[in-house]
Order: sequence, then C-alpha cells, then structure tokens
Amino acid sequence: MAGYAEVMEILFNSWETIPITENYLKQLHSILLKYSDKDERHRGNYKSIENHIEAFNQEGKSLGIILETASTFDTPLLMESLIIWTRNAIEEKQIHPLIIIGIFVVQFLAIHPFQDGNGRISRIVTTWLLLKTGYTYVPYSSLETIIEENKESYYLALRQTQKSFKTDSPNYTPWLLFFLRSLKRQKDRLEKKLERELIFPMAFPELSVKILELVKEQGRITTREIEDYTSESRSTIKARLNELCQQKQLTRHGKGRSTWYSL
Repeated sequence: MAGYAEVMEILFNSWETIPITENYLKQLHSILLKYSDKDERHRGNYKSIENHIEAFNQEGKSLGIILETASTFDTPLLMESLIIWTRNAIEEKQIHPLIIIGIFVVQFLAIHPFQDGNGRISRIVTTWLLLKTGYTYVPYSSLETIIEENKESYYLALRQTQKSFKTDSPNYTPWLLFFLRSLKRQKDRLEKKLERELIFPMAFPELSVKILELVKEQGRITTREIEDYTSESRSTIKARLNELCQQKQLTRHGKGRSTWYSL
C-alpha cells in the first residue's frame, strides 16, 4: 500500500502539470509497485507474457479463462490508441468527461497492459482523469473503498461489457451504469461528511457524532437504540449523552426507562 499512497500523493499535489501520456502512466505503475520485489522485473513496462483472467473455485482449482485480455503483441498499439483517443476526446468536449473516463477504464482493463497491478492502476488513472476534467473533490472521498465494497457488481459489470467487445455491437451500458453509480456514491459520502462537519463543527468524540447523526435521522432516540446501532457499552453511551445534554446539543425527555433524546 506504500506505493499506492505515494502515487496518490503525487497526483493530488501535481495533477495539473501531469500529462496524459503512456510514459507517465508507466511511471505511475513503476512507483505503485516499487516496494514489491516480485514485480521488480516488469514494473513500469507493459506485459511480456499473456495475462488472461481466470476464475478459480474455493479449492483454488482453475475453472477456466473468463476474459481473454489483449496479446503482448497488440498491447502497445492498443494502449497508444486508447491514450490518444482519451486525450483528444477530453480536449474536443463532444462527449461528457465521465463517459470518456468510464470508457477508458473498461478498455484499459480489457487490454490489461501490465503484468500485475492493473486494477489498482486503473483506479489511480480514474482519479487522475477526474482531476484533469474538473472533478477536484476526488481527493476527499475514496473511490477505491467503494469499488472494494462492491467487488461482485464491479466484476459482473466489467465482464458483461468486455464480452460484448468481440461482437459487432459493443455494449458499454452495464459498465457505465456501475461506474456512474460508484461516482455518485463517492459524491454522496463526501456530501454527508461535509454536512456533518457543518452541523457538528465542534471536536466531538466519534460516538457523540454518531449519536447526533442518529437523532438527526430519526428525530428522537433512546439509550437502547443507540446500543443497537453502535454496539458501544451502556456506560460509555450514557457518558456521551450527558456531555451532549450539558453542551445543549441534545435535550433529555422523560425519566428512567422511558427517557429519550432529541436535538
């Protein structure tokens, strides 16, 4: 993960001056895998052996190839064409930038240009292209996390679209729907985070913030309900509730077991 963090820091600090080129893509890949000894021979270079994607059962036995990636012979030309198309499409502004980025990602993963690290580098380049096209919020909300949380849907959408590349009518819809929905989840999480910080600007403990969010969502809440939602101990919850009441962030209603709280 050290290499991934290093690449992201480079992007966040200098994305405006980083050109969209094959050479820089290879440079980012080299940095991504710089701490992996097993990847020393091929990092920063396109693949030298085939890397078709296989499915495996629980025992580790291969179930066969589920996606035939580009050959080592075709990879350089396909990557050159993809980078040129992406750069020109962004400059011409005839296609929405999110569609351009979505098409780049699914084509990149179909080519699978590197021996290893293709998934990680694709998400790095997604961030790179989003920054380049004006979506400067991306450093503040993790797209990587959203992809990880929806891995099954991610692979299904990829397979559905990539299988269509061998037909006369490529179908980008399954992948683009997944990609755009993931970007919306990313935006919604950041929006919620900003909203929380605006509503709760004080340096509250994490449990206090959770309690305030629950009360905001439900209108009222009891100690038992907070236990169910947070799995925190009753004594800790009561301490946070007392603090919030003293700070006039919450109002206590009732007594004993019938006690409830509101904003």
